[in-house]
Amino acid sequence: MSIVLKTPAELEIIRHACRIQSEILNQVCAAVEPGISTTELDAMAENLCHKRNVIPAFKNYQGFPATICASVNDQVVHGIPSPNKILRNGDIVSIDFGVILENFYADACRTVPVGAITETATKLVERTKESLYHGIAAARAGNTTGDIGHAVEGFVRQFGYSPVRETVGHGIGRKLHEDPEVPNFGKPGTGVELKAGMTICIEPIINLGKAEILTEKDGWTTRTTDGKLSAHFEHQILMTEDEPEILTTWDE
Repeated sequence: MSIVLKTPAELEIIRHACRIQSEILNQVCAAVEPGISTTELDAMAENLCHKRNVIPAFKNYQGFPATICASVNDQVVHGIPSPNKILRNGDIVSIDFGVILENFYADACRTVPVGAITETATKLVERTKESLYHGIAAARAGNTTGDIGHAVEGFVRQFGYSPVRETVGHGIGRKLHEDPEVPNFGKPGTGVELKAGMTICIEPIINLGKAEILTEKDGWTTRTTDGKLSAHFEHQILMTEDEPEILTTWDE
């Protein structure tokens, strides 16, 4: 395992990358409405990347064919945008998106409602988002990745939700996925010790029902095995000697 601590000069580039990523992701999320296709959202994100002179981080990454991951309802992660995937009133869609600026990566995800959604869906989305901030609160130098996972899992379990185990948070920097892995489950004091200068992505992926997922025929899109909803939120953060610095931002 190789943990990369970032220099002040590198962190300035990463902060800039995260600002651009956040601005683009917020614009794409604001465009979500009934009747729009996930391909239209993908094209919007790619066009905005070109305008801001950043590289879409996901496109062609290990063969992924699009700029955003758009996962709808019971789709969990890595949903491939499609012109046939038309968002409908009552859906929820998780939009995961990253950029590259001067060889550094920025990555974040939001789950947003499409029109009016059910109370059940609203609570899942709100609580998944809240679980992210529980995880961030546990991200202190001297704590461990297990402390983060325990904070996330402990919060969502009280509602009967299940954190996905196959897909986890991660270190990030010159690579999209660096060490360490940051699971959304775990025991306090276990895993990798957190140190100032680390940049990591914490990303609760929470299922309404069972934790189990399956991969569709496209080789990318995963969905819940029980057909129940899944939500996903992600922030990129910097570990400091004090409170973590949240590098990505959302329009609320």
